Amino acid sequence: MSIAINSSKTAKKSSIYLYLVCLVAALGGFLFGFDTAVISGTISLVKTDFNLSPVSEGWFVSCALLGCIIGVSISGKLSDKYGRKIVLIISAILFLASALGCMFSGSFTSLIIFRLIGGLGIGVASMVSPLYISEFAPSRLRGMMVSLYQLALTIGIVLAYFSNAYLANHASETHDNDAMQKIFSGEVWRAMLGLGALPAGIFLLCLFLVPESPRWLLLKGKEQRAAEILAKIDGPDAAANEIKAFKAQGDESNTSIKELFKPVYRKALWIGLLLPFLSQVCGINAVIYYGPRILEQAGFTLNNALGGQVTIGFVNVVFTFVAIFTVDKWGRRPLLFAGIGGAVLSLVVIGALFAFGLTSGPWILVFILAFISCFAFSFGPVCWVVVGEIFPNAIRGKAMALATLSLWIGNFLVGQLTPVMLEGLGSAWTFWLFALCCSPAFWLTWKLIPETKGLSLENIEAYWKSSYHKSPKTIK
Repeated sequence: MSIAINSSKTAKKSSIYLYLVCLVAALGGFLFGFDTAVISGTISLVKTDFNLSPVSEGWFVSCALLGCIIGVSISGKLSDKYGRKIVLIISAILFLASALGCMFSGSFTSLIIFRLIGGLGIGVASMVSPLYISEFAPSRLRGMMVSLYQLALTIGIVLAYFSNAYLANHASETHDNDAMQKIFSGEVWRAMLGLGALPAGIFLLCLFLVPESPRWLLLKGKEQRAAEILAKIDGPDAAANEIKAFKAQGDESNTSIKELFKPVYRKALWIGLLLPFLSQVCGINAVIYYGPRILEQAGFTLNNALGGQVTIGFVNVVFTFVAIFTVDKWGRRPLLFAGIGGAVLSLVVIGALFAFGLTSGPWILVFILAFISCFAFSFGPVCWVVVGEIFPNAIRGKAMALATLSLWIGNFLVGQLTPVMLEGLGSAWTFWLFALCCSPAFWLTWKLIPETKGLSLENIEAYWKSSYHKSPKTIK
């Protein structure tokens, strides 16, 4: 009886430890979402204070994207060489420096520099946070744990909306201190951007308390330390099995990224490049970034449109929980099939409502929320789950960098082209085009993506090696 009680206590401690570590890593997603969304409330204010031209205004909005691309490009190699933890610490420092730098910037040039630094942090975190979680979590819970990253991202977006609104509403208050008056009243965009320093500081401090990825430690020959961490996560027996499976893959510590382009991993490469890209060109960021404009075209007033955008943010958070509680139970493929199908249908209906002028009443918002909900339990979290587990151990960091870069390219295209499409094609054809771009993801899931729930990363790697010439829907 005492043995059973002790075993239960140990399992409980392991679960708490697992959740705490994964939540710390997921803070990278929170900062990603917050930093991406907070810019929406600062554009007009910065434009006025610095008397920006349209070109300068566009540069202020998009400069962080350049940092993102650079950050993603270097994060894979850095994380494979120096470890996932140290690169996450670097991303936290970049976030912190960006937030404080933007708050106290003395010129538009310095503001751009610190936005670029923030972009570097976003790029690094968007790759390394889900990578770390996928390598840290046990097989049976990996989907749920990686989905926490997407949940944190959506919460970051919503809190950015609310913090912007709160600071804007209190900008008329007076402060005794001149610096406080400037930051919180005279130029309130400084407070909006600077508020990110608080979660960035928490992220940085917490990272010093979490361990390194056990699989990275195994790649570097630090088996004893890896075994200690794995045993703390899932017990000594599971740790022994994980290490045994890892060793069965052979010594691949010096494997080049060229390995990914061999026929054995060709399907994994296509999945890693296409799934993140398609998750962006389905139009999710067009709805999040340009939601008020789209709703205004449907006849909503400005205040109602902004309220609709906050509602969109809440729905995004709520339906991410569907993925968290089902991705390891139902699997990756069922969620993708249901979510992609629902997203395409919603986009087609939205386009039809605009085309036939049926924009009065709540139907536009209802189907936009339907689209958001379908994305939130499928594309959003499952994309990170899949790309975090399909690549071989030795080059997972570099491979995930490629996948994340694909995502940012899709993000860039949607961000740049959506205003042009809304102006030139109209809302109906814009949404129909998003539906068309989303549709190939259904084929990708059907033909290429295998079911990986409950499988270790080593079993998934062995699957590619043993049966790359076949197309089974489930790994056995």
